[in-house]
Amino acid sequence: MNGMVYLVMCCKPDDADKQGHCKERMDRKAEQRNIGLNFYKEPDQGSLKAHIKVWAPKAKTMSLKVAGQYIPLEKQEHGYWFAETDQVQPKDRYWFVLDGTVQLADPASLSQPDGVHNASEALNLDYKWQDRDWKNIPLQDYIFYELHTGTFSESGDFSGIAKHLDHLLDLGVTAIEIMPVAAFPGTRNWGYDGVFPFAVQNSYGGAAELQKLVSLCHEKGLAVVLDVVYNHVGPEGNYLGQFGPYFTDKYQTPWGNAINFDDQDCDGVREYIVENVLMWFRDFHIDALRLDAVHAIKDFSAVQILQEIRTQVDLLMQDSGRIHYLIAESDLNDPRFISSVTENGLGMNAQWVDEFHHALRVTAGEKKIGYYSDFEGIAHLAKSYQDAYVYTGMYSPERKKTFGKKAGGHPGAQFIVFSQNHDQVGNRMLGERSGTLFSFEMQKLMAAAVFCSPFLPMLFMGEEWGEINPFLYFIDHTDEQVVEMVRNGRKAEFAAMHGAGEPVDPKAETTFNASKLNWTLLSGEGQKEKDTETATRNSIQHKYLFDFYKYMIALRKKNVLLSAGDRDAVRVQVFKEKNSLVLERGLTASKEVIVCLMNFSDEAQELILPPHVITYTKIADSAAPEWMGQSAAPAYIHPEAGESQTIQLQPESFIAYSAFYV
Repeated sequence: MNGMVYLVMCCKPDDADKQGHCKERMDRKAEQRNIGLNFYKEPDQGSLKAHIKVWAPKAKTMSLKVAGQYIPLEKQEHGYWFAETDQVQPKDRYWFVLDGTVQLADPASLSQPDGVHNASEALNLDYKWQDRDWKNIPLQDYIFYELHTGTFSESGDFSGIAKHLDHLLDLGVTAIEIMPVAAFPGTRNWGYDGVFPFAVQNSYGGAAELQKLVSLCHEKGLAVVLDVVYNHVGPEGNYLGQFGPYFTDKYQTPWGNAINFDDQDCDGVREYIVENVLMWFRDFHIDALRLDAVHAIKDFSAVQILQEIRTQVDLLMQDSGRIHYLIAESDLNDPRFISSVTENGLGMNAQWVDEFHHALRVTAGEKKIGYYSDFEGIAHLAKSYQDAYVYTGMYSPERKKTFGKKAGGHPGAQFIVFSQNHDQVGNRMLGERSGTLFSFEMQKLMAAAVFCSPFLPMLFMGEEWGEINPFLYFIDHTDEQVVEMVRNGRKAEFAAMHGAGEPVDPKAETTFNASKLNWTLLSGEGQKEKDTETATRNSIQHKYLFDFYKYMIALRKKNVLLSAGDRDAVRVQVFKEKNSLVLERGLTASKEVIVCLMNFSDEAQELILPPHVITYTKIADSAAPEWMGQSAAPAYIHPEAGESQTIQLQPESFIAYSAFYV
């Protein structure tokens, strides 16, 4: 059997050498892309040859059309068609022709320069890498910075990201997370409407520019995470179903029929996805993939697709010596996703934790509507600090069921938390960021709440200076029927909020332009207030907020008590009536501890410090004048052993002290 599923089911890595057919397939996987159109040099010849392989199990004939010529493909086992030729060269445009009449772009196309409805472009991915010494950084050292290529910079492409890498280095983040770049209709899109998973969006710069960006990031010491989508395919330009059963009506998802991971003829689909994962790691040197909404992947196979991906990535790492991480977005609160395959887990290295975000936002004053209605503010924030998930077998009123499971035994480095991200901002009707929803003091407090957690922190682009431009949902579909469906869907989604105005038009270019970062805010040139005094103060606040983010990131990096992610050493004391808490961060085997005090109320609060810790030295204070705060807390506190100590926190403020257990 020639499919990827057979390799995983018949061969364990330890048995590979004993089974020649499996060993051969593993080597081939590690060395090269196995589907689509790929170029290779014969050992004794200087010319390139194209190897062409496409899965179309129902087709009766298959050919490749290039420069008016038709190159026939030979039918192989399990629905594959193959040809080898020197009649195709890099940059040539080509089509697949099914049964002599149906002309379609390559489903594994590497480039769609003329859009998703037109011919594919033959590319040679043999990039001259300059990052040979790069080995990736430990996952526990990741400080993520999520960005959207089209709106991060004025030019809206990979070269625009490159121009701002020094800003990110100055900030202190260690990894950039790029929202999806798979080819989509038009020139602007969030990225979750991609229809060619292997093709890098041409308006962003295409494959070579992405490779160049990754190489530059590695040169500067930054890891690169790429967001990929394996739970659905976009609605326009999706021709996969004409090649074979890529979808099944066995399950439904929010986007229609599910991708066929476990129904009849699913082997070719599974190989398609696994090949995509390996390509990003092998041919683009991506360090980690963030897999979008894996809870929407429907697969009841004995070897679930995420397990298969994990197995194949492990084999690739054995071959290359490089380290790659797999990160899941899941809302199921199921630790099986981040458990090892040997424990019958799905093998992801880490996952996003939306529930930390929801609890934090409600604590900070977010209205309890929609999915926020499930969260009780400060008590649930405290629970997330200790358990990562909030719902761990409790009844969820919003879901109307008992939900979740505890994630005991999983370290903090397996959970990624944030105060905002693309979804939580962009799915608001007006796309408001924290910079317009919360006060300057609250923004500092929310940042501290993330950086002092036992989990991996993530920022959303512009957050570090309090960006005030919105991040709206935008598309550039060319099919007017699809555009109207999107418009109507957005209106229905926000029907209850129409008192606040109509949703913006996602198709309008102005919607996209309004979502671009305003980099001049950081330099003080971007304020538009008529009141000069207000403009000056706001402009200073953007700079001070950026400096506070820098300080908190640096503090986390240098203080092992904050960065270690020892969940067993986390303690939280909640003052519900005061909307405040005391968080203790330490190491199980150490008497040293960091005590973090957080006041989310709009009034000053007195908190009693725990009597089991002593010798406090202040290491951070968001209310201090150095951060444009109103009043600094004492720099040192030295209570006697067993004595309680009361300290006053300013409204919406954070203080951290170093201390020792007694």
